[in-house]
Amino acid sequence: MGYTEAERLKEIIFFTNDRFKVELESLLVKSFGSIKNFSDISGIPLPTLYKIFSGDREPNLKTLRKIYEVLKEGEEKNNKFIALIASRPVLNMLDESYVSDSDSKYLIKEYPATSIEEVFIQSIRAEREGASALVCAPIVSSIVEKVVTIPVVTIMPQKSILIALKTAAKKLKS
Repeated sequence: MGYTEAERLKEIIFFTNDRFKVELESLLVKSFGSIKNFSDISGIPLPTLYKIFSGDREPNLKTLRKIYEVLKEGEEKNNKFIALIASRPVLNMLDESYVSDSDSKYLIKEYPATSIEEVFIQSIRAEREGASALVCAPIVSSIVEKVVTIPVVTIMPQKSILIALKTAAKKLKS
């Protein structure tokens, strides 16, 4: 059996406070895509998690147990996830933690990228971490499909294109 996230939590509990905070945040982002996703899944309030990461608060035993339970449940369910690769501002606009089809529920894991090179790195990383599918921008999707073996879906931003065109037209009037 491989090294699991729950086992990693048991290990990092004994780190120094500063290293613990960094390692815990990294573990949760790696496992759930973002701290917000983890908060939504676990029921631990987002402000509580941010206070732990900033050092304003030490995690209590109840919080640590909940983190462990959620990590363990995720391993047992072998949660499938869809990777979303986009710039950080686009990822910040996402309100959903999950997406469902007729019979399955998929976690959405965020992979920020600010350049074409980072898109390729994040694509490979997402596939290695077990992504079931990948969603990215149209300018890179055809090339990403050649790099990974999982399904690649292209973002088609219809409304935002129209808004941008209208904004450009208004600026031309000024």
